[in-house]
Amino acid sequence: MGKIFCIMGKSATGKDTIYKSLLQNSELKLNRIVSYTTRPIREGEKEGVEYHFVDDDKLQEFQKAGKVIELREYNTVHGIWKYFTADDGQFDGDDNYLAIGTLESYVQLRDYFGQERLVPIYVEVEDGLRLERALARERMQAMPKYEEMCRRFLADAADFSVENLKEAGITRKFTNMDVDKCVQGIILDIQGNM
Repeated sequence: MGKIFCIMGKSATGKDTIYKSLLQNSELKLNRIVSYTTRPIREGEKEGVEYHFVDDDKLQEFQKAGKVIELREYNTVHGIWKYFTADDGQFDGDDNYLAIGTLESYVQLRDYFGQERLVPIYVEVEDGLRLERALARERMQAMPKYEEMCRRFLADAADFSVENLKEAGITRKFTNMDVDKCVQGIILDIQGNM
């Protein structure tokens, strides 16, 4: 297996946009890693693209088969939502892969596959701008979940604390004030780590 490049950052830092741009770059030839979630699908999302949307029964099937690589649970204002990565055949081969996740998922993937295979890509945005982006995105939903947006925003401060980033060995950061410049910097970093 090749490298797994793992994009992470607080909510509303542009990770999804960056992820899609990197996958479309024909020079990088990165394969998509699609994680699973038990949360409801959002407007504009597609099954098998952003996530595989499953229920708890499907998660339990993966767990019983020993196929869960990493699992995270969040006690949201709408109940417990689970996110996980499964060894479901998508890691077969010697290709390079692109994942999107949290600091917690990065650490679990690193521990599973080995540090030499995982390359962190940490994206950051100034908190005020990040809050504006999150609010704009939530307003576009048919049924906005503002309470959950606020919970995520505040939880990110703890999840991506300076101490947690240091403990996970995250030293390189990509600031996303201009998405095209940010993507170009990440492309150079990926090429240097292949």
